[in-house]
Amino acid sequence: MTNNSLINTLATGVPGLDDVLGGGLPEYSFNLIAGPPGCGKTTLAHQMMFALAAPERPALYFTVLGEPPLKMLRYQQQFAFFDAQKINASIHFINLSDVAVTGDLGAVLEKITEEVESRSPAFVFVDSFRSVVLSHKAPGDPYGELQRFVQHLGMLMTSWQATTFLIGEYFNETDANPVFTVADGLIWLRQSVQRNSMVRKLELLKMRGRPTMPGLHTFRIDGNGVHVFAPVGQRQPSTAAQIDRSAGQRLSIGVPDLDDMLGGGIPPGYSILVSGPSGSGKSLLAAAFLQEGARNGETGVIAMFEQQPVKARNEAVAALIAADRVGVVDSRVPDLSVDEIVPLIVAEIARLQATRVVIDSLSGFELSLAPTFRADFREALSRFVTALADTGVTVLMTCELEDRYTDLRFSPYGTAFLTDVIIVQRYIEMDSRLRRMMSVVKIRASAHSDQIRLFTIDDAGIKIGDTLEGLEGLMGGRPTHKRL
Repeated sequence: MTNNSLINTLATGVPGLDDVLGGGLPEYSFNLIAGPPGCGKTTLAHQMMFALAAPERPALYFTVLGEPPLKMLRYQQQFAFFDAQKINASIHFINLSDVAVTGDLGAVLEKITEEVESRSPAFVFVDSFRSVVLSHKAPGDPYGELQRFVQHLGMLMTSWQATTFLIGEYFNETDANPVFTVADGLIWLRQSVQRNSMVRKLELLKMRGRPTMPGLHTFRIDGNGVHVFAPVGQRQPSTAAQIDRSAGQRLSIGVPDLDDMLGGGIPPGYSILVSGPSGSGKSLLAAAFLQEGARNGETGVIAMFEQQPVKARNEAVAALIAADRVGVVDSRVPDLSVDEIVPLIVAEIARLQATRVVIDSLSGFELSLAPTFRADFREALSRFVTALADTGVTVLMTCELEDRYTDLRFSPYGTAFLTDVIIVQRYIEMDSRLRRMMSVVKIRASAHSDQIRLFTIDDAGIKIGDTLEGLEGLMGGRPTHKRL
């Protein structure tokens, strides 16, 4: 027997929103798009409308007491999704302000019904529905009449066999409101301001018949419209280049003697944390890692978060970038989120079929985030590392670490345990000179050297030197000779 109860889903045309919706918007659903002024309700509604409307499936957009259609379109045409050819062909705007201003809810409902029945649209938008509520001036029991109006409107919208949207300015989702009960879907938009930072988030409080992603989802509005960022760790793994994980295979990190300290190199697909103070050579080691991959025919990706101009990058890496052997994620957008940066990196991995990724640095990454995301940076970093690991690439991350000689730490975030390999760089004082030393702290499931080795930096890069025999207290910054 054929199952006729399956719900068809519609692609919204909003990047990331279909993922959050669990595959798309249910057809013939009755949805409320709500939130405070300026959070992006109308832009979201227009973006979906322009993506969904077609001559054989037209859309009606009712405006009430808000902006007149002409003024609204003047602003909306700045977005890439706007298609002037669809106006009055697939999309029809109808101004209800003359009817709504009287406060007669019956007349408003009658006008909406008349237009819908005469045009048989596939999509109906009413913006702003709250304007209808505020214009209601009936005596007696205004709340009861409003409730009956909303219930009647909801039943009509269901009977129209159209996918419908009510857009309104609501400030508290816990308010008792009849429209919340009637709606099949409730999309709540929020925006928060902290210091000079403004962050927008979307929450699906309700969506009947769909396995939606829970929680708050960051979104951004730019020239392309609304872009929703599904949470890190809840996306499908990308189709990055498959890595041969045959037993015993190792990747060179790009510094031969360091490979020896690593037990022969890095197992493919591992994550590496290189921590150390400023100027200790973290970025140089990251550059050597990418250069070694290029020598072996591999491609890479580097995510830059240090506030430095392009010309200040390593010349060899700059040449690889120019040859498109290394892709760059160099985001300078304000109020960044971890969920936003991951798809940019994954897209570059997929484009180049990259096998090596560098994050330089986690410290700069944290400073690039909006203040509201920094409090949860530890948890976000955990999801970030997992998401990159799902692509199968080998990841090298640098981390700025203040050289405190009174404690032994490898990450200021308490997340060193997330990585498979830890390489630590430190400064020590010897003979009135500042010297650099390096040690491999761990390699998961692999033997490695426990030596502390001096290293130098010259025009050729990093060179690993000797161990410091006969000295102790190296980790304290001021070694002393052992007593015999």
